[in-house]
Amino acid sequence: MDNFIFTMYEGHPRQGPGSNTCTRKAFSLLADLPPHPEILDIGCGTGMQTVELARICPGCRITAVDIHQPYLDELARRAASAGVDDRIITVRASMDSLPFPDATFDVLWAEGSIFVIGFWEGLVSWKRLLSPGGYLCLTEAVWFTENPSPEAAAFWDECYPAIKTVPENCAIAGRAGYEVVATFPLPESAWWDDYYTPLAGRLDGLRTAAAGDPGAEALVRFAEREIAVYRKHAGEYGYEFFVLRKNR
Repeated sequence: MDNFIFTMYEGHPRQGPGSNTCTRKAFSLLADLPPHPEILDIGCGTGMQTVELARICPGCRITAVDIHQPYLDELARRAASAGVDDRIITVRASMDSLPFPDATFDVLWAEGSIFVIGFWEGLVSWKRLLSPGGYLCLTEAVWFTENPSPEAAAFWDECYPAIKTVPENCAIAGRAGYEVVATFPLPESAWWDDYYTPLAGRLDGLRTAAAGDPGAEALVRFAEREIAVYRKHAGEYGYEFFVLRKNR
């Protein structure tokens, strides 16, 4: 079943909500970076945001990490096609056991990935990798309301019960030793254009591929439900970009 999860999103522009516009906006909020910043993209997937970072920061070196080698292979192809492969290296590793020395990176980037180990856990365990005053830029699912509808609440209670509001996550970041530089919500287009719309177009084929495998069939049904719930309740929840700075 785990392999089927990866297969569902292979070839997609993104493996979660996001957009190049949001990536550029978040990066524009980083001040006082060195001329050649070291960036770690954690849970990079096929790397749309990785390539965009390489475009907007020609002097950077990006280490892109994911557990699924086919995603890294696709990222390498994208980087070569965009002419930025000279500033991106890929490493197959788990985000809960990142094989890098302390204070290696000026920027940690994690679009749509921190939920895998949890918001607090990611903030605390990744912090050692940052140089003093380094940045952690990430997106996280959040409530935009204190009173979500029963359908939306039930969905998130099942898939990610740790979801919180933006102020709650900002408070967590403070306790973990970060300054909150800025936050902003991803627009609904960041869910549809490169994520849900391509996934919806593949659902018929995925149903066929999953036939006879109860676990895979359940994943396809969940994807259908996820899209339907977001279509009805997008105003109640979404992704927030958090730009955090490690306290010196």
